[in-house]
Amino acid sequence: MTAPLVLTLSCADRPGITAKVTGFMFERGGNVLEAQQFNDRESDAFFMRVEFDPGVVSREVLKAEFAPLAAGFGMEWKLALRDRPRRVMIMVSKFDHCLASLLYRWRIGELAMDPVAIVSNHPRESIRHTDIGDLPFHHLPVTAETKAAQEAQVRAIAAETGAELVVLARYMQILSDEQAAHFAGRCINIHHSFLPGFKGAKPYHQAHARGVKMIGATAHYVTRDLDEGPIIHQDAEAISHADSPEDLVRKGRDIESRVLAEAVRLHLQERVLLNGQRTVVFGG
Repeated sequence: MTAPLVLTLSCADRPGITAKVTGFMFERGGNVLEAQQFNDRESDAFFMRVEFDPGVVSREVLKAEFAPLAAGFGMEWKLALRDRPRRVMIMVSKFDHCLASLLYRWRIGELAMDPVAIVSNHPRESIRHTDIGDLPFHHLPVTAETKAAQEAQVRAIAAETGAELVVLARYMQILSDEQAAHFAGRCINIHHSFLPGFKGAKPYHQAHARGVKMIGATAHYVTRDLDEGPIIHQDAEAISHADSPEDLVRKGRDIESRVLAEAVRLHLQERVLLNGQRTVVFGG
């Protein structure tokens, strides 16, 4: 028996896709463990995620045999090992609560990831409240004059470690267009606001100035447009007129930590499919 696999796909919607995909698995002795699909009526697109036990057929053989079927439907698709930990590079600045949350969830087995590097624009002492153990730490300071060179170092570390996902765990630097394009579809940011409201710097202070009654956090894929990438996960919490900006920051730390962790989990489990500027997120 081989390890369980996850097939994800998207294509133009048409009759028979589900039948063809599940039939393909049945004919090869596969057993479907979980299946979800979504038909987007607005874009006339079809999305599907299937977890299955492939039986005795290898992933390489299945990929080769599925390719003609996928081509016939014009699919964008991926066939991944379900339980393989993905290699993750985490970037952080001075606020390490999201980093601490990710590492805790990794250590207890909640996140199937392999942290291959922690990159910060501040010294290691800046995140002294978080135990990173012997994980590789890279201090890469950045200024306007050194930004291009620093980003090249980040890309080099990602390449050397084989990082499949980059997580901006309150990394308080705006990525250049080149950097955002390089990591397109595999870089998740946590923004301490319920987007699309209060983009940019100090969103909690912006929210306080507007007298909002809810604050939130948004995890999204990074794109060239600041804080406008496809949203993966969001959450919110009620506040009152008595809360100061500092209270909002304090309450926001918890929201940010859990929202980012959930977005990372969904990505690691191949549950997020891009749909233009939006996402299709299959829960589980």
